[in-house]
Amino acid sequence: MNANAPLPDHRRLGRELGLFDTDPLIGAGLPYWLPDGAVVRHTLEEYIREAERRAGYRHVYSPALGKRELYEISGHWDHYSDDMYPPMKLGAEEVVLRPSLCPHHALIYRSRSHGYRELPLRIAELGGMHRAELSGVLGGLTRVRAIQLNDAHIFCTLDQAVDEARAALELIARAYADLGIEAVRHRLSLPGEGGKYVADPELWRRATELLREVLDASGVEYEEAEGEAAFYGPKIDVQIADPAGRESTLSTVQIDFHQPARFDLHYIGADGARHRPVMVHRSIIGSVERAVAHLIEAHAGAFPAWLAPVQLVVLPVAEEQVEQAAAVVRAAVELGLRAELAGPEQGSLGARIRAARLVPYQAVTGAREAAAGQAAVRLRDGRRPGELPVPELLRRIAARVAARGTALWE
Repeated sequence: MNANAPLPDHRRLGRELGLFDTDPLIGAGLPYWLPDGAVVRHTLEEYIREAERRAGYRHVYSPALGKRELYEISGHWDHYSDDMYPPMKLGAEEVVLRPSLCPHHALIYRSRSHGYRELPLRIAELGGMHRAELSGVLGGLTRVRAIQLNDAHIFCTLDQAVDEARAALELIARAYADLGIEAVRHRLSLPGEGGKYVADPELWRRATELLREVLDASGVEYEEAEGEAAFYGPKIDVQIADPAGRESTLSTVQIDFHQPARFDLHYIGADGARHRPVMVHRSIIGSVERAVAHLIEAHAGAFPAWLAPVQLVVLPVAEEQVEQAAAVVRAAVELGLRAELAGPEQGSLGARIRAARLVPYQAVTGAREAAAGQAAVRLRDGRRPGELPVPELLRRIAARVAARGTALWE
């Protein structure tokens, strides 16, 4: 990278690349997604759902509103209300925009009886939530007021909790590899002085011991940080850094004894008696907004091929090759690829190549290639694999996209 070039900034790149924007009439901290940004978001969300399905999660939907009483039971109202929107009066009831998905998932678990053979029960959701962030801390996609959260809760026995939390860390590591991002460190976040934390020393001791066991078993180096815990328990935070070196939390894993007790959750054990489950909170990518912001900056807008808004651009050299180039685009779309035609009406071949510099694959079709049913392949990184038959080219691109990761060519 040019030492004098500005550092990648997702706010600038997001607008330049047509990914997202804001409008004062919608409000600060409430970005909207443009078509290319929506493609990135949708692809990321589907990737997460697929990864979760393969890991044994069941997906649910729950409303972004809840009665105030729900958050009084969960403890959010006592410990987190400064970050919540004021209640809305609906007749005799008060409802609030939820700041968390956890209480809803606890109620989903509680809605059915469970035996020990059903555990661990893994519930996941990509759901909306809202936080009353002050205008001074809002910025792009990293601090917003309406959040789409990748969240999951595992209800399990005490003996299963460490293995489930460790498996969650492995799931996070695989996702980071596919997305081409890196964790700068793992942090065991503990309570600090003067914070609004649940007053239950035994709860904190047990959860902290288990999380240390998870981290030690995972073999990752970690640091302990006071004052960074959730109000109801300690957590493992997976830290990322932006191009300027500023850290933030993207992914989390928590072992929670508090919520199961507050909602009186139970399962029937092998002895026929009622037992309290442990609740493991787990987020692979945290909020979709923050994840996309980090991806934009980490890749400077040049997303991995499977995540790119446009994966293949077909460039006919002259008007005579437009019809054949359009056929290549149609064949690519039939294979599930995101392909576009950039014809001569958009400028010279060189200008079109430069305009498509962030597209992973470029297929140039001149008179010779058209006559042979081929295309000259150019990769975003400057490599030129040469001329390939169109079916082989599309097959190779589709295989590389399906494999995910950051590689462009095998």
